Amino acid sequence: MNDLSALLQDLHCRPKKIKLNNCSIKWKGCAALASALCLNTSHLIELDLSENNLENSGVEQFCNLLRNSNCKLEKLELSKCSITGEGYAALASALKSNPSSNLKELDLRENSPGEQGVKLLTELTEDSENKLKMLRLLKSTAAEEACSFVTEVLKQNPLLLRELDLSGKIQGDSGMKKLSALLEDSHCRPSTIRLNRCTITAEGCASLASALCLNHLHLKYLYLSENKIGHHGVLKLCPLLTCSNLQILDLSFCSVTEDGYTSLAKALKSSHLTDLDLRGNDPGESGVKALTVLLDDRDCKLKVLKLLVTPAAEEAFAFLTKALNTNPLLLKELDLTGKIQGDAELKKWHYLLEDSHCKIKELRLNKCNLATESCETIASILNFDSNNVRKIDLSDNDLQDSGLQYLAAGLKRSKCKLETLKLNSCLMMESCSTLAEVLDIKDSLLRELDLSNNELQDNGMVQLSAGLKKSTIEVIRLNNCSITDVGCDAVASALHSNFSLKELDLDKNKIGQSGVQKLSDLLKNSNCALEKLKLSYNNIKQEGYTSLAAALQSNSSSKLKELDLCGNDPGDKGVQELFNLQRNSKHNLTLRLLKSTAAENAFAHLTKLLQANPLLLEELDLSGKIQGDSVMNQLSALLEDLHCRPKKLNLKNSRLTKQGCAALTSALCKNPSHLRELDLSGSETEKSAMEELCHVLRKGQFKLHQLKLSKCSISEKDCAALASALNSNPLHLIEMDLSENKLGDAGVKRLSELLHNSNCTLKKLNLSFCNISEEGYADLTSALQSNPTAHLRELDLRGNNPGEKGMKHLNDLQKDKNCKLALRLLSSPAAEEAFASLSKLLGTNPLLLRELDLSGKIQGDSSVKQLSNLMKDSHCILTKLR
Repeated sequence: MNDLSALLQDLHCRPKKIKLNNCSIKWKGCAALASALCLNTSHLIELDLSENNLENSGVEQFCNLLRNSNCKLEKLELSKCSITGEGYAALASALKSNPSSNLKELDLRENSPGEQGVKLLTELTEDSENKLKMLRLLKSTAAEEACSFVTEVLKQNPLLLRELDLSGKIQGDSGMKKLSALLEDSHCRPSTIRLNRCTITAEGCASLASALCLNHLHLKYLYLSENKIGHHGVLKLCPLLTCSNLQILDLSFCSVTEDGYTSLAKALKSSHLTDLDLRGNDPGESGVKALTVLLDDRDCKLKVLKLLVTPAAEEAFAFLTKALNTNPLLLKELDLTGKIQGDAELKKWHYLLEDSHCKIKELRLNKCNLATESCETIASILNFDSNNVRKIDLSDNDLQDSGLQYLAAGLKRSKCKLETLKLNSCLMMESCSTLAEVLDIKDSLLRELDLSNNELQDNGMVQLSAGLKKSTIEVIRLNNCSITDVGCDAVASALHSNFSLKELDLDKNKIGQSGVQKLSDLLKNSNCALEKLKLSYNNIKQEGYTSLAAALQSNSSSKLKELDLCGNDPGDKGVQELFNLQRNSKHNLTLRLLKSTAAENAFAHLTKLLQANPLLLEELDLSGKIQGDSVMNQLSALLEDLHCRPKKLNLKNSRLTKQGCAALTSALCKNPSHLRELDLSGSETEKSAMEELCHVLRKGQFKLHQLKLSKCSISEKDCAALASALNSNPLHLIEMDLSENKLGDAGVKRLSELLHNSNCTLKKLNLSFCNISEEGYADLTSALQSNPTAHLRELDLRGNNPGEKGMKHLNDLQKDKNCKLALRLLSSPAAEEAFASLSKLLGTNPLLLRELDLSGKIQGDSSVKQLSNLMKDSHCILTKLR
């Protein structure tokens, strides 16, 4: 370049055009060249230095040439020379300082003009005193065409604009592609671009993103609202988020779906974006969550996420966020039970459900003090275009029949997508005809209807049945609706032509045997689709159980999988008949018979423990297997159920506290009619526990035949309470075992009062080892002698001390011709054997003798040993033996 410069400064060298493009010239070469041309300027008209790395310092050198009044240069080409805003400013200054400049054309394509470069040079082209008229800045013909188009549309030079608003002014992807050629040029530097309503699709987004990624340093705000960008368009835009300084992006109403939200969430983790507008799009199930978590991410710069379309929806969002202390847009189930009150508060938030970003599917409004006006609001919710609600629970509100009229209007509209409606306890009485119309709608999506705890009565069932006949409803709950056999007949008749209903809940009505028979006829129908039938607390007796079992047995194609008969009375055979059916391999039937979870837990525990179904056992032998109050409470829950009907209950060696005994006796009070034998022996009952037991013994419905309380630590006071209880209910007990308790004479005196009672049916009484003395014996014999109708046939007094006269009292009693009492007095078999031998030998009762002369009547050691066994017993009163 130095050699060329030496030539060019010679006056004999007079070229009009010099082309030095792509010659690797830098600023030093520029200095030499400019210096030469300043010395020999009068001839040069065109100079092309394109594609050299001149930079601003090189341009400065040529500015000296442009300032020279003798310079004849008309065309200067500096494209792709690494010139920035400073170089542009220098060129503008030089040209402005030389009013006699002849430069008409300046080419600066593919340089970077900075913030003011284009403006400074453009102003020169508009200066009438300046000859510069052609300023070439755009690198492609397509960019120039786009610039002309935009200039015509906006009536302004787009290269001078910081905000480029072309909303609705370009159409389609072809227009976007055309514009992109301009946007990718470094001389187009808008910080804001608005392209709303331009019918751009994913293809247009690809062009836009590609252009802006090439020219991204200036862009901060991009608005693309109301275009059909979709998920694929978002994917094309995502690279722009990571490569640019974009701060605000508006993609509202752009048909963005869940995948688009997910893609944005990934891109935003390494983006400068602070504001994102996605209003009017559909985030799917996870879109909102994917983005909202970024708001709490310290590494993510996103601070503002606009999702809701209307101010009303934003107000509703704020209201619910405060009420729930969570983001309602992240919820699938919205439970406002008791958290809002009245129609006014319902109106505050219901607009949120209209927005596509609200994905609430289940809405619970129990106990919200809603009334008629609320139903009108809810009806409007059901008809929102973007409504996602599939389940609504309005239970425990005072909606009444008038409210249901409004609600039904919403249910009848084609936009309604509701599948489950719960109207439990809503004070409805005459709404069934309206509901029948809803059920009869051909294309209705309603599959579950809960009308429990409303006073619908039989007339309501007749009306409702008209809609049931052709309805596609699958579940209907009519729990506690005051339905009798008449209403049940209407429902069952309708279901003979309805093959969609899978669950029918008639709990807590009074359908009785007649109603059960109608349902049994339905279950015989091979087309019946019922899978679950709930009939708990319906006053059903054994005959009803038999009807149900027979119906299911006759229908081998029955679809019934669950039958609930809790709270009914199966009688002696009802449970057996149902379990026989259950064992049939054709029926995969689950029976629900027990009315509490505790009873079900006890059932499961005992089934495992006994390896048998406890509901089918006449004897529950749990001796030593029940320990602790918690297990006793469970067992008691089972025993109080009418489906548990053991005749014998063995709880030997089970320590009974007051709490455990209270639970047991409470259960027996509630279900007393079947138990005949109760064994609590060895249970070490606490003092207060015996009081609980006596409470149930007083009950006339308690028809116990056998009571065993051996080794139960019963005191004299307990004995008094026991005798008092049995005196109150003496007609059934036949056998009582109180052995090995410290009753003493005082306790026996109380029992003797029971034996005095002419209604006492006791036949067998065991008082062995009860610390009874002569006084007690006297009371017992007195009672039995005074009661000629006494039924007692066996009295066991082993291990007690009859004293001087106890045996005589008993002997006198046995001499009575009417006495049929058998006594057990001797503690050991050996003593009884000796007694029998001596009685035969002597012809008299040896236990009544004070002196006994056996001289020569017994022989050998064995006979003496036998005699010794008798003498050891407290009932033997011998004082002299020969």
